[in-house]
Amino acid sequence: MAHVEERWRSEKNSAWLYEVVAAAESDPAKTKLFRDLGVAAEKQAAILAGDLGGAPPLFRPSLRMRTIAALVRLVGPRAARPVLAAAKVRGISVYSAPAVAGHTMPTSVAGIGGRHRGAGGGALRAGVFGVNDGLVSSACLIFGVAGAGAEPNIIVLTGVAGLLAGAFSMAAGEYLSMLSQREMFEHQIGEERDELERYPAEEAEELALIYAARGIPIEEARGIAKRLIANPKQALDTLAREELGLNPDDLGSPWGAAISSFAAFAVGAMLPLAPFLLGGGPLALPIAVGVTGAALFAVGAALSLFSGRNAVFGGLRMLLIGALAGGATFGIGQLLGVGVA
Repeated sequence: MAHVEERWRSEKNSAWLYEVVAAAESDPAKTKLFRDLGVAAEKQAAILAGDLGGAPPLFRPSLRMRTIAALVRLVGPRAARPVLAAAKVRGISVYSAPAVAGHTMPTSVAGIGGRHRGAGGGALRAGVFGVNDGLVSSACLIFGVAGAGAEPNIIVLTGVAGLLAGAFSMAAGEYLSMLSQREMFEHQIGEERDELERYPAEEAEELALIYAARGIPIEEARGIAKRLIANPKQALDTLAREELGLNPDDLGSPWGAAISSFAAFAVGAMLPLAPFLLGGGPLALPIAVGVTGAALFAVGAALSLFSGRNAVFGGLRMLLIGALAGGATFGIGQLLGVGVA
């Protein structure tokens, strides 16, 4: 019974939040979608209330929902989409696949449910940023210690310690972040599975409302939704994609994220450290500066592939930012070295 009451409160919270999102939405089609989804959530809450027996408990929006509502009113539903997804607000996938002129909408069961795949460049982009983090942090650490007049063996020790500390820190952070995200997604999909078993007709109507908001005539959308719901496995997959904006086949691997983060950071951090490890002697620092500069330019140029800006401009901008950071730490190291001496 406690589980039923929890589900009832969840649906009531959702219905209340849908009205907040609808009120904050400027697009009439999306406003109607969220209001209709709120009505559907109220109907599902009514079904659960019948299982409680007697009059349902007094409802008051939770503190979490009131906080999310305040954020939605402040920044708008589109900007608050990640938070709304965590609150299991259905229909937010309309923000990633808007119905616009010239955009072909699916008109059959086979044409629906295949969207929302992970962006192919996402892992590559994260890897480039990881290399950049390792490169800049390691270079600044090494240049600061070198500026203080430390011996090469001290620079190597400091650089290796910084590399390991940064890489393990990044890996641990990515692991915990991805694990928390995956657990949240699995919980949301589990709830969707329960709801699909408990009230399939209402879930089909919610799905139809989402398709209608994207431009499919409502009766046609209802026919597609009913055919999808008839196949439980396909229905759950589609509901996760269209209502929650999730890809059940790609919820993210915590270990994969940790390992890739560790490797990317370590690769970047190794570049300014390599000349000292290889015994560059008096030329180690100039070589490290040159290698770091070239790597910064390459990273900036690579990031332009994701931003669409000119590669040379991106490379020079990253080089300038890195030079300022490295020069500042080298100068601070010199001041501290003189002060300690």
